[in-house]
Amino acid sequence: MNDFFSFLEQFQGISTLFTSDITISITRIFLIILGLFLMYLGKKGVLEALLMIPMGLGMATINASLMLLPSGIPGGFVDSTGGIQGTLFLDSMVTDVSQMFDLLQIDFLQPIYVFTFSNGLIACFVFMGIGSILDIGYLLQRPFSSMLLALFAELGTFITIPIAQAMGLSAQEAASIAMVGGADGPMVLFTSLSLAKHLFVPITVVAYLYLGLTYGGYPYLIRLLIPKKLRGIKIDKSKEKPAKRVTSSTKLAAASIMCVVLCLLFPVASPLFFSLFLGIAVKEAGLTHINNFISGPLLYGSTFFLGLTLGVLCEAHLLLDPRILKLLILGILALLFSGIGGIIGGYVMYFIKKGNYNPAIGIAGVSCVPSTAKVVQKEVTKVNPMSLVLPEALGANICGVITSAIIAGLYINFFK
Repeated sequence: MNDFFSFLEQFQGISTLFTSDITISITRIFLIILGLFLMYLGKKGVLEALLMIPMGLGMATINASLMLLPSGIPGGFVDSTGGIQGTLFLDSMVTDVSQMFDLLQIDFLQPIYVFTFSNGLIACFVFMGIGSILDIGYLLQRPFSSMLLALFAELGTFITIPIAQAMGLSAQEAASIAMVGGADGPMVLFTSLSLAKHLFVPITVVAYLYLGLTYGGYPYLIRLLIPKKLRGIKIDKSKEKPAKRVTSSTKLAAASIMCVVLCLLFPVASPLFFSLFLGIAVKEAGLTHINNFISGPLLYGSTFFLGLTLGVLCEAHLLLDPRILKLLILGILALLFSGIGGIIGGYVMYFIKKGNYNPAIGIAGVSCVPSTAKVVQKEVTKVNPMSLVLPEALGANICGVITSAIIAGLYINFFK
């Protein structure tokens, strides 16, 4: 038996499964399987491939690559033999400056984490990219319906806070996990960095894991709460007041004004506002080469490394914090209530428009751009291929992004 363990020591990823606490080892195996499953779901198109492929691979790899660290290398955890276990990817809990510079020379993803992730820069890059592909034209044409749906779709963001506090979380922690209900990853990342830095990693991981569920789970919520007859409604445009064409100059002016006003109101969230509206401004100003860079390499590259870093952060020791179960429950509740709130908003618009409105559009107010808008159109098309609701859904979707950013600013201001 001793010879067997001596042999296993040559393969430290395996041997550490036997020297770690049994709970850590079981969690590592579970996270490896979960990571591979997320990759499968991404490949099949059930979840967002751009996020889930690198995130799943990172999650599986980080939990497979636990090793014994030489003495003198910072970070790691003490195992049952007294050895120090850790990885050469990154240490999300480092606080000492000299220790950080040691880690920058050892852990190969540490520079990405320190210089772009833990300070919220990568969230701003993603938000800038999102802005560069948004068209705020419908929002400006139909501001009332878009804003109404977006507000209803923030139900989970509001209702989760008292539930989280009742479960023992502080006000700052509750506000951070409640932002998952806005279904906007950069907002969750930015809010948790500002309010609950000690829970920043698990909250962000929970948020991005669950954002994939909006694409896979919301179709069932639509089918459950909206009967086929209403899902197939085709909006009669002749009964509505013709919408005025919105020019690029108008969109640029509106984006600039909204950015300035929101930054004046909520300066703590100004990096997010600036990034979003800068992306919109570049698009509407006709800066084609810059827009192609922001909407292409910057957005997709940032999202890829965001997913990769999140996967690497899903290390068993970190995720066995007893508060993780609470965060998992609260995250799914926040998204569930937001989806229900959005559908309620859709029904409100259905009655306001006297039946000339498809209530399924409401769930697009949950600002997972453009996933929820695409989910709505897909579910409507299944019932009535002649019903086009994508413009209305995208209007609610875009307004949801702005509403989530405003709520993030409110929470950071109020709970700081």
